[in-house]
Amino acid sequence: MTEKKTTHFGFTEVPVEEKAGKVAQVFHSVAARYDIMNDLMSGGVHRLWKRYTIEMSGVRPGNSVLDIAGGTGDLAAKFSRLVGDSGLVVLADINESMMRVGRDKLLDLGIASNVRFIQADAQQLPFADNSFDCITIAFGLRNVTDKDMALSAMHRALRPGGRLLVLEFSKPASPLLEKVYDTYSFAILPRLGQVVANDPDSYRYLAESIRMHPDQETLKSMMQQAGFANCQYQNLTGGIVALHKGIKP
Repeated sequence: MTEKKTTHFGFTEVPVEEKAGKVAQVFHSVAARYDIMNDLMSGGVHRLWKRYTIEMSGVRPGNSVLDIAGGTGDLAAKFSRLVGDSGLVVLADINESMMRVGRDKLLDLGIASNVRFIQADAQQLPFADNSFDCITIAFGLRNVTDKDMALSAMHRALRPGGRLLVLEFSKPASPLLEKVYDTYSFAILPRLGQVVANDPDSYRYLAESIRMHPDQETLKSMMQQAGFANCQYQNLTGGIVALHKGIKP
């Protein structure tokens, strides 16, 4: 009998084919209050992390940008202004509920004319080779079942010279900060989820998924293995978050 392949869903081992559905349930549950919880969880600092990502993107008028796991549209809204009428931003997310929140927000802001919304799996991007000048994925890679497959798909979809930026929770540089962060993540975060979103379990999973995500050097190596060059990362807020960058040769 062939043994079933498993992967982690937070700290739990689950069959590979079940993870995407379980992650989908989490984000269906949190979509409506996702933006509010982001501000509460990070004290608003997530906006600075995203602004730095935009600054490092090098995106210019006329560029084509793919924002994977674009969710509620924070990055897409800023990229829309940068690329202008001659450019294109594709907000892609595997989760319909998250994408609906993002689409509604951008429409309310009146900046969706150059934005397309596509429900897509990061592991199997439905785009032609060499389609984009820049690809971003912010706080989404840790939820992907096969990260190597997703990075390869991103490499394929980028044009030569194009840039990938991965903004993700990572490993704090200081043991003391790591201890404080663990206490916050596992003691306080689920309580916030209970009070604000009536959903402590989803936020407990989010904390666990952060701990299971590859550290800075491991993710850098994975990007290199996927074919990216000039790979580097910048620790933000003491390494609680890191921004990884790579270029398609």
